[in-house]
Amino acid sequence: MDFYIWKERRCVYEAIPGGDSPALLLIHPIGVGLSRLFWDPFIQAWNKIGSPSPIYNLDLLGCGESDMPPQAYTPQDWADQLAYFIEQVAKRPVVLVVQGALLPVAVKLMDMAANEHVAGLVLSGPPAWPLMSTQTPPWKVNLAWQLLSSPFGNAFYRYARRSSFLKSFSERQLFENAEDVNNAWLEMLHKGSRDMDSRFAVFSFLAGFWRQDYSGAIARIQQPVMIVMGEAASTIDRKVAKQVDESAATNQNNQKRLQDYLDHFPRARGVSISGRNVPPYESTDEFAQVVNTFVTEM
Repeated sequence: MDFYIWKERRCVYEAIPGGDSPALLLIHPIGVGLSRLFWDPFIQAWNKIGSPSPIYNLDLLGCGESDMPPQAYTPQDWADQLAYFIEQVAKRPVVLVVQGALLPVAVKLMDMAANEHVAGLVLSGPPAWPLMSTQTPPWKVNLAWQLLSSPFGNAFYRYARRSSFLKSFSERQLFENAEDVNNAWLEMLHKGSRDMDSRFAVFSFLAGFWRQDYSGAIARIQQPVMIVMGEAASTIDRKVAKQVDESAATNQNNQKRLQDYLDHFPRARGVSISGRNVPPYESTDEFAQVVNTFVTEM
């Protein structure tokens, strides 16, 4: 583990050595107790196949062992943090590997001047396309943030970090098979949520600061993109879930979710693997092989 200082904040990262291919920069999801430790199973699988690329595994500001200032976090904030890391710490081309609805962070990063240092992009379980192409009214986002950053939010976070809630939520919304919600997963979430200041990053995500229209920025991305979708992928957003799930059977939904991204990224290809919404954790070896093939063939 190491750290760097960005805007007077301490940001923690791990650097895992590897071969000469472009380094992987892992972007973990935001949620109760989540941090760079989300990627530990993937890193173990990557080492088993010979570590063809080095890995940079970062804690985003507000998460894990990085500083947790009590503020609202936007995708641009985290993109700025990663741009600084790439330019001042890594100082080499990287392939972004981003989990779930943190895709807006990668899109913001690739829309900045720093995108010349990004060689490619891997999307793991991205959200349904309507969530990436629809702007949520700012007043709704600000209202949600005010509610969540109040004493109500403090009480809600204490409730949400209970083991019983974390287990139930993971089984209902994240994993295809309930037995995959194991002790290692729950212990990671439990440990990561002990610091109450970790709630600000989670509440920023729940408030919807990431809910914007990214279709224009995505259309400008010229680097190669690999989209990895869980075969049982679903969405937590009830309105979007109703739109998607009423249109077709599950396997057809999956194909449509994947095709939506293939239609909008200029240089994308995609694959479905077993699992639901967290492929690197559910189908770790399979996910690692997909990433390895993509990096090798770029």
